[in-house]
Amino acid sequence: MNMLNSKYDFMIDVAKKEVDKRSYRLTNIDMMRGLVIIIMALDHVRDYLMMGGVQDPMAQPDISIGLYFTRWITHFCAPVFIFLAGTSVGLMATRKSAKDIGAFVLKRGLWLIVMEVTVVATAWSFTPLGEPAVGGAIIIPLQVIWALGVSMVILAGAQFMGPRVCFALGAVILLGHNLLDPIWLNGTLFSDGTDPFWTTLHSQNSLFVGSFYVNTVYPVLPCVGIMLLGYATTFIFLKAPKERDAFLIKTGVTFLMAFVVLRFVGIYGEPNPWQVQEYGALATFFDFMNISKYPASLLYVLATLGLMALVCSRADKITGWLKDTLVMFGRVPFAFYVAHLYLIHVFSVLLGAGQGFELNQMIHFFPFYPEGYGVGLIGVYVGWVLAIALLYPFCKWVAQIKSKRNDWWLSYL
Repeated sequence: MNMLNSKYDFMIDVAKKEVDKRSYRLTNIDMMRGLVIIIMALDHVRDYLMMGGVQDPMAQPDISIGLYFTRWITHFCAPVFIFLAGTSVGLMATRKSAKDIGAFVLKRGLWLIVMEVTVVATAWSFTPLGEPAVGGAIIIPLQVIWALGVSMVILAGAQFMGPRVCFALGAVILLGHNLLDPIWLNGTLFSDGTDPFWTTLHSQNSLFVGSFYVNTVYPVLPCVGIMLLGYATTFIFLKAPKERDAFLIKTGVTFLMAFVVLRFVGIYGEPNPWQVQEYGALATFFDFMNISKYPASLLYVLATLGLMALVCSRADKITGWLKDTLVMFGRVPFAFYVAHLYLIHVFSVLLGAGQGFELNQMIHFFPFYPEGYGVGLIGVYVGWVLAIALLYPFCKWVAQIKSKRNDWWLSYL
């Protein structure tokens, strides 16, 4: 612990040169966060606008390249976002006490959980008083905000033990949680779940709780491991730029090589085995890359965080309007997240009306949209670009407020 803490103290002066008024934020991290939330929006536009409502297109062996790429690239979003949230907490350790950090992170985590089951859940469903398709129950989808909040609550206590212990705990979780695969098999959404605690911890689950229909989309165990790892490796981002980038490249290459070897051998780390496909080499490659997101398998983490490390190593080389735009989005992640869900859902209602569907057919969670609704992949990309363009002025306004003021509540956006 002393070794890692000394690295923090030694490198803090270097880090301060790269931060704005909110000195725990590094431009590299904000840019990466902005990139992944924009990619995330693409996946959600696909959910709400695409014809056929296919929830897992990667499971289809004859999938098109365009649709496969559209879905696969969004794998980066959740693990990168959760990892960088842990890193941001670690950067706070350079300017705040463990007690202050613990209180802030605990309150933020609890706040995110409350927002998930209220404001965000309503954005997904548009049926806050009950969804007829599930007997009038109120749908509560526990997605990435829920996983982020639970992980923060745990990190709020774990950070008192220091970076080395957090690293060990995170590594044990990520390296070992796939041992649970044969014990707690992955459940399915929109079905009657059993054993809600354990399945929520390590697999998807759906169950009725009184008037609520709770759907655990993101199992929390690997998410906790990712956040702990992000917190424990903050020292990487406190290195001098040249040393930091070299370290990130080595880490990224190591992770990706480990992913390829482990995936090819198929002994451990991924419950979904690959096989040669009758549709040809491309379909076989697609199957090879079809790794488990719910819960995030070891191989999923290696692939996504490995590529994240490589992109982060090049972040300083990117300049101009593109980087400025990504950084801006990355500094208002929660504001973007909530606004984009409501906006995309409104898009789907308008699209449905334009295609001749009744309003009451579209005021639903997207899995319950009517047959025949939706557009093709090109329409999805058009909707995505339009959503980003409409969100830009709002997010820029929020970012400007955050850059000029230090009100406590701004840290929650």
